[in-house]
Amino acid sequence: MRRIAAVAGQFYQGSSAKLTHQVQKYVLQHVVRETALGVLCPHAGLIYSGSVAGAVYSLIAVPEIFLLIGPNHTGLGSRMAMMTHGEWEIPTGVLSVDEKLARRILSNVPVISSDTQAHLFEHSLEVQLPFITYLSKESRIVPLTVMSASLDECRSAGEGIARSVQEISSSVVIVASSDMSHYVSDETARKKDRMAIDMLLSLDPEGLYRTVEEERITMCGYLPATIMLFAVKSLGAKRAKLIQYATSGETSGDYDHVVGYAGIIVS
Repeated sequence: MRRIAAVAGQFYQGSSAKLTHQVQKYVLQHVVRETALGVLCPHAGLIYSGSVAGAVYSLIAVPEIFLLIGPNHTGLGSRMAMMTHGEWEIPTGVLSVDEKLARRILSNVPVISSDTQAHLFEHSLEVQLPFITYLSKESRIVPLTVMSASLDECRSAGEGIARSVQEISSSVVIVASSDMSHYVSDETARKKDRMAIDMLLSLDPEGLYRTVEEERITMCGYLPATIMLFAVKSLGAKRAKLIQYATSGETSGDYDHVVGYAGIIVS
């Protein structure tokens, strides 16, 4: 199956030339890249969050596989849904699903289902692809969406993903796709998002999960981020750093109703 772009021309430019030009504006030049185990990256329209996402992708060594974990906004498919084979196409390239890693994850994480329906119209992973295809035409992907999960399920998924990564020889970066606070004032977004960011920087998945729920932080991808943290901790992560934070108000001029964006690298 080839999964065709669902939000080209909406979240990012719809032609190859225009999309390449758009991504170029956000990718940093002449920087030192580091080997990362995981990242947190936003998935809004590139005009809003592209600078944050571009900074993250610019600073990591490009792996053979990007394991993409994002929230399910559409409500389609199973609770934890992974596309296990096929290709994803956007205007600037076609990326193949890494079947070997996908099969390992299915074997190690029973709560994850093989499911293409959840991915048909979901934008949270697709918006990562313009940066990936810009950096490498050879990298493969494993797409996973999460609709709901308990803390224990996040732990089980993260630890099972880590085992799966250790069982293959390819380099892998786990991308947790998430925007931060939604449709609150800029001041409120920065205050609440800092609480979640502090948990991420502390490599504290339990703390992130509980902080988001208890403080009612409207971080759409906190479940993917929690799973990513459990996974990278099992893989030996030692530190996390905030690369950039921004809100949509900086682009739109509307500081009363913003969405927050954070870029974090874990190594």
